[in-house]
Amino acid sequence: MDKEDFRKHGYQFVDWVVDYLDEVDKYPVCSPLKPGEVKNMLPETIPLKGESMDKIFADFKDIVIPGMTHWQHPSWFAYFSAGNSPPSILAEILTAGMGAQCMIWKTSPAAAELEEVVMEWLRKMLSLPEEMTGVIQDTASTASLTALITAREKATDFTSNLKGLKRPLVVYISEEAHSSIEKGVKIAGFGKENIHSVPTDKNFAMIPEKLEKAVLADKKKGLQPSCVVATVGTTSSSAMDPIEPIGKICRYYDIWLHVDAAYAGTAAILPEKKWMIKGAEYMDSFVFNPHKWMLTNFDCSAYFVKDPAALIRTFEIHPEYLKTGVDAQVKNFRDWGIQLGRRFRALKLWFVLRYYGMEGLQNIIREHIRLAGLFKKWVEGHETFELMAPVPLSLVCFRLNDGRSEEALDRLNRDFLDKLNQTGKVLLTQTTLRGKYVLRMAIGSRTTREQHVREAWELMKETAGQLL
Repeated sequence: MDKEDFRKHGYQFVDWVVDYLDEVDKYPVCSPLKPGEVKNMLPETIPLKGESMDKIFADFKDIVIPGMTHWQHPSWFAYFSAGNSPPSILAEILTAGMGAQCMIWKTSPAAAELEEVVMEWLRKMLSLPEEMTGVIQDTASTASLTALITAREKATDFTSNLKGLKRPLVVYISEEAHSSIEKGVKIAGFGKENIHSVPTDKNFAMIPEKLEKAVLADKKKGLQPSCVVATVGTTSSSAMDPIEPIGKICRYYDIWLHVDAAYAGTAAILPEKKWMIKGAEYMDSFVFNPHKWMLTNFDCSAYFVKDPAALIRTFEIHPEYLKTGVDAQVKNFRDWGIQLGRRFRALKLWFVLRYYGMEGLQNIIREHIRLAGLFKKWVEGHETFELMAPVPLSLVCFRLNDGRSEEALDRLNRDFLDKLNQTGKVLLTQTTLRGKYVLRMAIGSRTTREQHVREAWELMKETAGQLL
């Protein structure tokens, strides 16, 4: 492709993206296609000769787009949001154009040093302890795995990397912890049987007294407690594990404390939400995702550690072909996690932070929280809807409840969710809380306005009326 064709199609694609973002609400939120429909429209083998970009782009619009679920839709209320914004998209264009592989300082000094700066900005924005240092990971799953492996090494005096685990190490999580923690525990070699779940209170938050009781019981059995994973903003209900009392227990018993704030961490940029991370001085590691609620395109996960030396000692490796003459003077982020190859993720985060500024980001987060409070008020005020969990941020858990049995209520709410999502006008997801089937209304899309939340509520009342 010559530069003029590249320029022509580049302008064409940017125009398409601009129109897409402006008109995304015209699409059904979730693709209506059935399994196999996209594959059936695609050839089974690669074309023998190259095809024109015009034809490829036409197929993109005719085949790919109808099979996409639109995460940037203003009526996206499923899972949590996937961050996106014009400045982030523009930065991604530049990143893709440079095609840089930013594994060590020498391979792209600006990428390494910009990452240092933006992570320090984030640390200050969240008011994390000064001794914490940040690095960008791809996802919170990877960051939590990184924390677990570091905790494993710390607990074994850095011998398990060399000799493997010689005795069981116990990891403590709440009953509401994200499934990625269990996956990380298995990958890191602890073994699923060595995950000990700690009971939660009426607000679905870990009970510190139950944690300490479990630690003491395990120590009495000769087991070694090694890591506690607390969650600030659980996926099911946005429950807040109390960091300060949990942290004091971890400090006393010399246990690594990792805090997973993948979704909720962004809200800590609000002064009125700093309470979520009270006790941050006890954290050994902390992760939140700018790609969820900070308008930054996936993937971009901010991981902070109190003891970077322990992190580096866990992951560093020094083959001759990666050595440079400046290694002692710089941060080589390839030693700060699992990946060797690293994308230039700091650029899009830098663009977002500069374009919106602290106040702009705070205003967006506050508005989402306000909209969730509005929806919560409507649920509480309706005779056939029931609020199922506290609403500290922008996630509302609710269900239909007309007094029938719990088993029947589960079936009713499954049907309710299916009917809502089949309209294509909204997309919500479900969870279970204390064994009860619950719908999740997660407000966090950059494009969501009050009118979209009101329209969703009217659709819910209409759909409920059809079922009851």
